[in-house]
Amino acid sequence: MNRTLFTEENMKNLAANPHVQQVSETNITYKPEFKIAAVKAYEEGFTPVEIFIQAGFDLDVIGHKKPKHSLKRWRETFAKYGEAGLAEERRGKGSTGRRPAGELSVEEELQRAMARIKLLQAEVDFPKKARSARKAEKETLTPSERYEIINHTIRLHNLKKMTRYLCEIAEVSLSGYYRWLGAEEHRQLRQAADERDLALIKLHFDALDGKAGALVIKMRLEQISGVVMNHKKIRRLMHKFNLVAKIRQANPYRKMAKATQEHQTCPNLLKRHFDQGEPEKVFLTDITYLRYGNGQWAYLSCVKDGATRQILAECVSSTLELSLVKRTITSLLERLDGNIHPEAIFHSDQGMHYTHPKTLTQLKKAGFKQSMSRKGNCWDNASMESFFGHMKDDVNFTDCQTIREVQERVSEYIAYYNSERYQWTLKKMTPDEFRSHLLAC
Repeated sequence: MNRTLFTEENMKNLAANPHVQQVSETNITYKPEFKIAAVKAYEEGFTPVEIFIQAGFDLDVIGHKKPKHSLKRWRETFAKYGEAGLAEERRGKGSTGRRPAGELSVEEELQRAMARIKLLQAEVDFPKKARSARKAEKETLTPSERYEIINHTIRLHNLKKMTRYLCEIAEVSLSGYYRWLGAEEHRQLRQAADERDLALIKLHFDALDGKAGALVIKMRLEQISGVVMNHKKIRRLMHKFNLVAKIRQANPYRKMAKATQEHQTCPNLLKRHFDQGEPEKVFLTDITYLRYGNGQWAYLSCVKDGATRQILAECVSSTLELSLVKRTITSLLERLDGNIHPEAIFHSDQGMHYTHPKTLTQLKKAGFKQSMSRKGNCWDNASMESFFGHMKDDVNFTDCQTIREVQERVSEYIAYYNSERYQWTLKKMTPDEFRSHLLAC
């Protein structure tokens, strides 16, 4: 299990909290008064997260799971020993069953250090043949390979009572390791069967001088050797043992090119001329991420008027599915009520949501000319990005616990932004006032 390591700045900030008695790089000791008050607050209906936030703790620093785990431990101690149990440190005294860190003997510490060295050495010496076939992937060990290294290290050096510790170092679960051990016989049988099938596959692969793919080998096995073998199995074994046909290899760019044809981009019609002097002629749109609650994410899609800077439509979702943009456009069309400018431009970036055929069709059917920023150039949609920046400066979403609360806060801010927030470049008017001004001119 990986522990959170506090930086010097983290430790300094935590030590300044009146509820902290002592802090180290890996551990926080809370004052008894805070523990007792926290247990009582929990009984009154407050959540662990609320208790810790109100006490001034930053969950990004101490960990989002820390409040729940700490309250559970304190409540168990309080139930057994009362306030006196929380008045002293009971970790390691049988109150919670947790073994305190730092109580290992010198001999045990030395044994752990040696076991760690042996494991790391075994990882360095581990044959990379299994990973050599995964050239496109990061060269990281799979869980099965880590289990194999742990088992090899334990057997070679006769390490006792080190299995759990080695699993923690290798970042795999102890239960997973024992499941892997229990499946040893099955793996051996499958490996033997794979090697027998490979001999047949390689016979035909070599006969054609390596110029055969899985389907050709399948047909030759059936017609010449009288063996029926699934083409998926042939592909798996060829991939496993690195048999690659010399000709007609899969082109990784072909699928990308096909996607480009389906997800068509559009030219940049605006060229950063967002304000063309007419309301509801230029529509800017984008999606931004909003973090709330315990590290959860919400996604906000908006449409902004380039001339008046009004936010005309918004949609908040807990997922980034295509429907997020579809609902935003539908909301915009409902607001316009069929009054589409004959030269209306709908401008966005080149994200998947806006290049999707369904979005292209929806906008074309509504009567919009579609425009897109150049790839990787956020300045081509700077006006929309500016709104998101102001909103995130003015609104704090971290205390929202549900997506509905995020939606309500977004709606409140947009109402304020449109009708109450004065802007210097709009002749010191609000967006709503400036729209009325342009229509009156």
